[in-house]
Amino acid sequence: MERELMKSLVKWKTAPRRKPLILKGARQVGKTWLMKEFGRRYFQNIVYINFDNNPRMQQIFEQDYDIRRILLAFQVETGESIRPQETLIILDEVQEAPQAISALKYFCENAPEYPVIAAGSLLGIALHKGISFPVGKVTTMQLYPLSFYEFLRAVHEERLADLLDQRDPAMLKVFHDRFVTWLKNYYYIGGMPEAVATFAETSDYSVVRQIQNDLIPLYEADFSKHIITAEIPRVRMVWNAIPLQLAKENKKFFFGQVKKGARSKDFEIAIEWLVDCGLIAKVNRVSKPAMPLKAYAEQNAYKLFFLDVGLLAAISELDVRSLLDGNDIFVEFKGALTEQYVCQQLLSETSYNPYYFTSPSNRYEIDFMIQKGREVIPLEVKAEQNLQSKSLKAYVEKYHPAKAIRFSMSDYQEQEWVTNIPLFAIRWLT
Repeated sequence: MERELMKSLVKWKTAPRRKPLILKGARQVGKTWLMKEFGRRYFQNIVYINFDNNPRMQQIFEQDYDIRRILLAFQVETGESIRPQETLIILDEVQEAPQAISALKYFCENAPEYPVIAAGSLLGIALHKGISFPVGKVTTMQLYPLSFYEFLRAVHEERLADLLDQRDPAMLKVFHDRFVTWLKNYYYIGGMPEAVATFAETSDYSVVRQIQNDLIPLYEADFSKHIITAEIPRVRMVWNAIPLQLAKENKKFFFGQVKKGARSKDFEIAIEWLVDCGLIAKVNRVSKPAMPLKAYAEQNAYKLFFLDVGLLAAISELDVRSLLDGNDIFVEFKGALTEQYVCQQLLSETSYNPYYFTSPSNRYEIDFMIQKGREVIPLEVKAEQNLQSKSLKAYVEKYHPAKAIRFSMSDYQEQEWVTNIPLFAIRWLT
């Protein structure tokens, strides 16, 4: 299973002023596998330290941050020699030893010849424990579930993935039906590595759904393990409300539908906890489609998405026939699933931070907004081949953007005022 982030790891390894690396990502997205595979391919050996249920290694950082002492402890623990430049040091589940995060500063300043990667699924939570983050002393990367492009390669459709790399609209049109079939499969299977690998091996949808249904309580177990008791009900309410909220035509997260009389501030901690864990993505509304978008982000208006489209399908109990055959039961939820998919691809396939926009009169909404260079680009999402774009058209007529993008099941098409990109080719946005 190839991950695109491997290319970034190779660049990090050869960077002239390499700093320790922090790899972020939710549980079960493949961080441990990626780090070990990277070490296996590009280093002489690996020293792997997992801090989960390892009090001996957790105590190493309580005395001081003497790098020589720490390296000696790692060698004793693993039985492996640590050699400058040749040994990859992997610190996994580092949230269980938060002081190890602070120690990265000293690896950067005093021992840059030792390549170190720290990873954990709850790093954001660890930082709330009073541990100072080594700002300017580390490089950070984020690993998401497999993108649609990575999914194609994992299920042995490498040639279709190669076509996406070619960026040839005519060829995509020829194989349009095959892309759509696999995209619908991706809506059901999603990008969680175990689910994808199992489907690639067995082609069994029921086993995939069982894996997804096993993952969901695993995430929910973290609620009780890592959150103060008073916040657990709120976290569960937000988590369980996302499918319903996404199914609405107006996908802004309304707290009154989570709990009667609830307000945004009641759920701030719960939402930030889920964001910090990588379990959800928060897409803020902008008050004005202007540069820089971040300056116009409204903190109290946002849409929430799951980390994976397959998990959304599982939580929503969508059956495979509804997804693959387009049953009427699925019609109402199709837009929600498609928008979830687009958000996931924007995060995993591009470097853009997505926002969304609502006109001052609330007459129309732009599903996503991105900032590309000196341009603000509106992105509209269509679940099928319907190319009517009243909201996007109204936006273009009012704000005259240099470019407007529509994602749909239709073929690539450049019109005078909008470019239509097939949903399965979102990576062409880069």
